[in-house]
Amino acid sequence: MIQYPKGQKQLSRATRSQTMQTNYSSRGMGLENILNQTNELYRLQKRAVIHKKPTPIQVVKVNYPARSAAQITEAYFRQASTTDYNGVYKGRYIDFEAKETKNKTSFPLKNIHTHQLEHMKECCEQGGIAFVIFYFSSLKEYYLLESKMIEQFIHDSSTKRQSIPLTYIKEHGQPIELSLQMTLNYLDAVDALL
Repeated sequence: MIQYPKGQKQLSRATRSQTMQTNYSSRGMGLENILNQTNELYRLQKRAVIHKKPTPIQVVKVNYPARSAAQITEAYFRQASTTDYNGVYKGRYIDFEAKETKNKTSFPLKNIHTHQLEHMKECCEQGGIAFVIFYFSSLKEYYLLESKMIEQFIHDSSTKRQSIPLTYIKEHGQPIELSLQMTLNYLDAVDALL
């Protein structure tokens, strides 16, 4: 119900239906915000310089309702984006993707795109560090898994799964703890891999 100053107004059936639909556009934003805070802390501590990559879009139409309030009303993706974050840590290039799921037992492989895996593989071939940070939101658990372990899982001839089991991620990855300051110290997990 919407509260109005002079009474209440019932939402229509169509409005209720629209309100109840799941909004997937901001899925993963919680993890992204935590990583952005963490990366800012790393930068201030001079521990690493890692930034969120902007999504490459081509603006088609802009609405100017006021001089200081331009609104992009139409745009499209110029190309497939590679990974979410990149930067430098201990003199090495670092590149990673952040993924979030509500699943309790596995992560759907359809959410890691082929071009992302290829990009991470190329980074590793050049001496970089590439991985995926997984957040299992239902369990409130974070893990870091090297991209080569994901590749190995996908290319394993005996594995024809549509998802990576959490047991595999726990066995081959590194757990990451969320601090009281709402930062995710994933560089300690990177150090464990090096």
